[in-house]
Amino acid sequence: MNPLTLKSRQRVNVRAFLFGDRLDLKTFKITDCLGTTPLTVEVDADGGVAVLFRYGVVVFFGVNAQEEARFVESLKSLISNAYASPEIEELEIHCGQSSLGVQSGAVSLDEVSLEKVQVIADALSKNLVLSLYEKKVASEFDGIEPLAQELATFGKVSADAKTVLSKIGNMLLIEHRMVGRAEIGDKPEVLWEFPHLEVLYASLEDEFELKERQAALDRKLNLISDTAQTLADILDNKQLHKLEWYVIVLILFEIVLSLFELARRHLF
Repeated sequence: MNPLTLKSRQRVNVRAFLFGDRLDLKTFKITDCLGTTPLTVEVDADGGVAVLFRYGVVVFFGVNAQEEARFVESLKSLISNAYASPEIEELEIHCGQSSLGVQSGAVSLDEVSLEKVQVIADALSKNLVLSLYEKKVASEFDGIEPLAQELATFGKVSADAKTVLSKIGNMLLIEHRMVGRAEIGDKPEVLWEFPHLEVLYASLEDEFELKERQAALDRKLNLISDTAQTLADILDNKQLHKLEWYVIVLILFEIVLSLFELARRHLF
């Protein structure tokens, strides 16, 4: 079977899942795949297809819930840091339409093909990654705001360096995953070979507001990183002041000892 089997359907259900931080596709056993960039495989005898991404996303096309569960079970050993509740996105493909387009969670296509499946899967996977990191950044934002408020009100922060550095590390990790793994800002590689599908990808990009959400996320990441860095610098200066006082105390102690020694010699 191949994705063209789906051509006979008037409607194709699509479900995308973000299962964990990473999907180790290097060890995925492939006897026969439909495409490699991204990896696309058949899932059942009815023409159901799965598109897999190394950043933890699997997108199913025309696959029933039972077959989805069976396939996901086979992937469990390949998922790094599996999430307790995966991110999920659904839409429908309406076939036999005169023009390509996306509206209200439905994609209009003239017919289903491998390259169109891969373009749709790419946009859906990026949408899921953005949704996850929007939640994470919102949580970090809520966590760092009280520290900034404390600094503005009292001129000091009570948090320790470990807490602040942890927040900086979380922001760097999110940026690394967005840029290095998911490549949110990049177009799918399949468009190089099928440039006419840019219209379809642009429609999906607009529907999910990928560019706007990435830009907003970048601004929040930069703001949180700058705030955390400022707090870290303040804590560093605080530590330096402590060290300076330690040095001063040691010098004074040394002077007192010297004076005591001189006095003892003078007396005896």
